[in-house]
Amino acid sequence: MVSVAQRMLYNLYYFLMKLFLAKPRGFCAGVERAIDTVDKAISIWGPPIYVKHEIVHNRHVIDELKKKGAIFIEDLEQVPIGSRVIYSAHGIPPCIREEAKKRNLIEIDATCGLVTKVHSAAKRFAGKGYHILLIGHKDHVEIIGTKGEAEGVTTILESVSDVQALQFSQDQKLFYLTQTTLSLDDVEEITSALKKKYPRIETLPSSSICYATTNRQMALQEIAKNVRLILVVGDFTSSNSNRLREVAEKRGVGSYLINSKEEIDPLWVQGITRIGMTAGASTPELIVQDCIDRLKEFGVTEVEEVTYTEEEVFFQLPKEVLHVV
Repeated sequence: MVSVAQRMLYNLYYFLMKLFLAKPRGFCAGVERAIDTVDKAISIWGPPIYVKHEIVHNRHVIDELKKKGAIFIEDLEQVPIGSRVIYSAHGIPPCIREEAKKRNLIEIDATCGLVTKVHSAAKRFAGKGYHILLIGHKDHVEIIGTKGEAEGVTTILESVSDVQALQFSQDQKLFYLTQTTLSLDDVEEITSALKKKYPRIETLPSSSICYATTNRQMALQEIAKNVRLILVVGDFTSSNSNRLREVAEKRGVGSYLINSKEEIDPLWVQGITRIGMTAGASTPELIVQDCIDRLKEFGVTEVEEVTYTEEEVFFQLPKEVLHVV
């Protein structure tokens, strides 16, 4: 039987448990555009609709679109000749477009506009005789696509040690770009090393890291000052979700990446009275709310949304689906 003293301690413990919810979080404009593109294509032409690579990196989104009739493929040979194919938000290398034309495929490009901006810069400056230094994860589909715009004149940098290993002369024209979903902390370290080694190196006037990545990381930094635990809701395949967890970790706050309420371990919150939560740019808000409900079951009694900035960015759907009734 639970004593009165134990019950009082139990109530005190749970009364003090508060959740700080970062804003902005979850879907960004590029992700919304990509998902809406697939939805609209299915509604117009019916299933199946083929999509090159997962449209965004989130299992919940992919499972829902599969139910509606989307088929996600990696090899265009899996797409019947003459069929429609949608390119994911992460972008593709030019060789994929060439292959699609050979197979007479009807292309619908859902590449995020901010990724397209990086592609264009890589192609443009490579054409001017620059060697492109691309900061990012070499196996990530976005980096593969960007590298393809300047094949043969691009070097991928994943760390400061990669910068230190570069052997270019000071006379070599160099231009650097970054993957749009990287950690601001990591990019700062690598770009600082680049500028120190090659003072004449050039880049875009504004950062290649997208506004949504930046905003979510800055919002997380705000709540990290006041909490002892941070839960990042996102898929383990999502680059920006993983970077959010790292942002918390680098600030000395315990952090976990979760993709559903079932993944929350009640042991994580024992003795914790201030918890933070955010979500990667490809995470549906419904999943976030499910996770909040689970935390309430574990004792959270108050939820405070902490706003870093308001986002009002909107990207138009691809013309192939925009004006079709």
